[in-house]
Amino acid sequence: MLLENKVVMITGSAGGIGRECALACAREGARVAVADIDAAGAARTAGELGADALAVECDVASAESVKRAVDAVLARYGRLDALHNNAGISAPSKPLDETGEDEWDRLFAVNLKSVYFTARAALPALKQTRGAILNTASMVGLIGQANHAAYTATKGAMITLTKSMALDYAAFGIRVNAVCPAGVWTPMLEQWAAEQPDPAGIHEYLDRIHALGYCPRGDVVGDAAVFLLSDRARFLTGCILPVSGGAELGYRR
Repeated sequence: MLLENKVVMITGSAGGIGRECALACAREGARVAVADIDAAGAARTAGELGADALAVECDVASAESVKRAVDAVLARYGRLDALHNNAGISAPSKPLDETGEDEWDRLFAVNLKSVYFTARAALPALKQTRGAILNTASMVGLIGQANHAAYTATKGAMITLTKSMALDYAAFGIRVNAVCPAGVWTPMLEQWAAEQPDPAGIHEYLDRIHALGYCPRGDVVGDAAVFLLSDRARFLTGCILPVSGGAELGYRR
């Protein structure tokens, strides 16, 4: 039970990778706050986790909504041991010059400015517990990706932000790390695949780019998240952990 009695708040955890992380944390004994803009979806996921879980509506692009969510978690549990910034969007999948200003701003608000809001709201509680912050970045934030300029920019920024936060909050005993998945089958990836020029061939492509031979589900990220949030990772901070099946290694056909 790597997270026994720890209180973990996970944004964007009604579905996809966030849901798998919530399930993994609960299996390891955590009391999980499922925070999502989809209140009904958050309630469903929390229901899967058991009576100790909390569903809380949270629009991560709104400072007021984030503060209400953190306050609700503290009111329920009286403490916060870990914050997992997982909420994100990937659409549209376009080059920079084809991306509208509103689309650009929305991606940055949800994927990046949200970390500013959540960390700012959660830090007083995390300082008390000498807690941990985990950010869900992406392998494309390290290596880039064609026709996905705004999204990759948000994830690249999140990676450097993770390192800066690790330095800023180490004095308080707060560790800050990030996971970098490559392809992971989620509703968001299904949407991205549908936007590609050859949607029918994208499944084969996504299997092929991973050196281990397949595109996984979100449980592989959940297991990595549990480790980084646990005391087993007590001397890891500023770590950008690939959960990628070797996709970034290249030279594989």
